[in-house]
Amino acid sequence: MPDDPYGDEQLVELYDADNEPRDDHAYYRSLADQVGATTIIDLGCGTGLLTRALATPGRQVVGVDPSPTMLGFARRQPGADAVTWIDGDATALPGDATADLVISSGNAIMHVEDLRATLNRLTAVLRPGGMISFETRNPARRAWEHWTTGVTERETAFGPLREWMEVTSVDQGRVTFDAYNVFEDGRQEVYTSVLYFREAEELAADLAATGFEEIALSGGWHGEPLTAESRLIVVRAVGTARR
Repeated sequence: MPDDPYGDEQLVELYDADNEPRDDHAYYRSLADQVGATTIIDLGCGTGLLTRALATPGRQVVGVDPSPTMLGFARRQPGADAVTWIDGDATALPGDATADLVISSGNAIMHVEDLRATLNRLTAVLRPGGMISFETRNPARRAWEHWTTGVTERETAFGPLREWMEVTSVDQGRVTFDAYNVFEDGRQEVYTSVLYFREAEELAADLAATGFEEIALSGGWHGEPLTAESRLIVVRAVGTARR
C-alpha cells in the first residue's frame, strides 16, 4: 500500500485521534498476555498506538507499516523508543525474524491484495506454535453500502473539517472508494483506497494453505459466534512450521 492517503501529516494526526483504544486494543493486549508473547510483530501498525501499548518490559515489539508518514508520526510519540519500526510490508521483515505473536489490527489486513503471499511470509517469521490474529470486516454486512455520500462537518485540531465518501467500484469483494476532506482554509484532499472483503471460508482456506492450524473465526472481540449479522470476522490461528 503506498503512502497515499496517509502521506498527509494532518490526515495522519486525524487518523490517530480517531482511533483511540477500544475493544480491539483490549483484545490484542489480552491475547499477548494469554500466549505469553515476548516477541510481537504488529503488521500495518499505523501510528503505533497499540504497538507502543504492547511494548511492556521484557518484550520485543516490531511495528511494520508501508506509510513513511505514519511511521514518522509513530516514532515521535512517547514510548516509541521501546519499539523497532520497519517501513514496508511483510516482505520487509528480516529473514532471521521470529515472533511468538503476529497481529494486524484496525482492519489493516483488508489493504492486502495477495493475502496468501503475506501469510506465507508470516508463517516464516512465526516460531512453531506461535499465533497470528487479525480482524476484517464481514462482507455479509455489505458495509460499503452504508458509507456516507452526504457531507458531514466536525471540529478537529485543525479547525472545521468537511468530509464524505464515494464508493467507485465493487468487484467480487474488492471495494474502491474515494474519501474527500475539505479543511477550513479551503484545501481539499481526495484519496483513493482499496479494501478486500473476504468471506470466512476464503480466510480459512488461505490460512490452511499457508501452514496454519487451530484456525478460529469469531464474530467479535469477546468470542461471539460468527453469523451473517456479525460486523467483524476476528481470526486466530497457530503456525506449525517455519518456511
